[in-house]
Amino acid sequence: MAEVELSGVTKAFSGQTAVNDVSFSVAAGHLVALLGPSGCGKSTTLRLIAGLEQSTAGTITIAARDVTHAAPAERGVSMVFQNYALFPHLSVEQNILFGLEVRKVPKAERVARLQRAVGILGLDQLLHRKPSQLSGGQQQRVALGRAIVAETPVCLMDEPLSNLDAQLRLDMRREIRALQRRLGVTMIYVTHDQVEAMTMADRIVLMRAGHVEQHGTPEDLYNRPATVFTARFVGTPPMNVLPLAALGAAAARFVPTGRDIGSVSLGVRPEHVRLSDQGIHATVTAVEYLGADSLIDARVGEAGFVIRVPGKVAAGEGATIGLDWDLADTHHFDTASGRRIA
Repeated sequence: MAEVELSGVTKAFSGQTAVNDVSFSVAAGHLVALLGPSGCGKSTTLRLIAGLEQSTAGTITIAARDVTHAAPAERGVSMVFQNYALFPHLSVEQNILFGLEVRKVPKAERVARLQRAVGILGLDQLLHRKPSQLSGGQQQRVALGRAIVAETPVCLMDEPLSNLDAQLRLDMRREIRALQRRLGVTMIYVTHDQVEAMTMADRIVLMRAGHVEQHGTPEDLYNRPATVFTARFVGTPPMNVLPLAALGAAAARFVPTGRDIGSVSLGVRPEHVRLSDQGIHATVTAVEYLGADSLIDARVGEAGFVIRVPGKVAAGEGATIGLDWDLADTHHFDTASGRRIA
């Protein structure tokens, strides 16, 4: 196991900054997710850690060793790519062992590592097949097998499940998490899917426009989002964030001490809202029945608002409903900066 640390890492391409002063650390044996929308710099950050790109500024250390300018092969990392990067003309066994053969690992050791990997991943019956003869999930396991046999203390994954269907993604994220715990490797996992990050990671680094928006446990980002961006990106459906003034007369109940109503935005998660005859008035615009619960799209004044309630609701489009929630479930943000108000 090895700790990974980035300090002030910056990467610019032709004058455009893709990664801007990024700093975070990954404890040995932990799984950290780099989360964010497309173009936020998360994959570039991963490639900088791998040595596939060279940073413009800052330092990268792995196992307390400065690897900022080290070649990829000298960093002690393995990598699983989004497209799996399998050689189509090689068998499963040859794909898994390719890196070991290039590094001239003795044959006996290669065989032993192969047996351990295929035993863990259930690839015993597929060793002589070509990638074209495998399903998406099987190809993913081969890519994982190649990372496992490398026996590096750090494993990097770049959106490895994005090409799989929904059910297979669910199965594979459980497998990857169980595998990471079993092997005890330090893993950095890039994803744009906040559900993957929330369910798999010990800690999440949420990125936006090349910088770190918030770094913490999944519970931190869900329960105490530092900004409106975090509040809206983490959680499904996203948190409701609206100007406090949109609540009309009810706004006085939620005003933070020493703040003006016009300078504050209020946030509340859809699952924390309940229907109430005495609550804040809202107009229903649509209802989505999901089986176990329903999503009610509504408007509070001119602001959109989503409520998640158990079961099926009778309210139809145009109906007036009352909304309420506990003060403890209320989040406050500065309207101008978008940052959380303590």
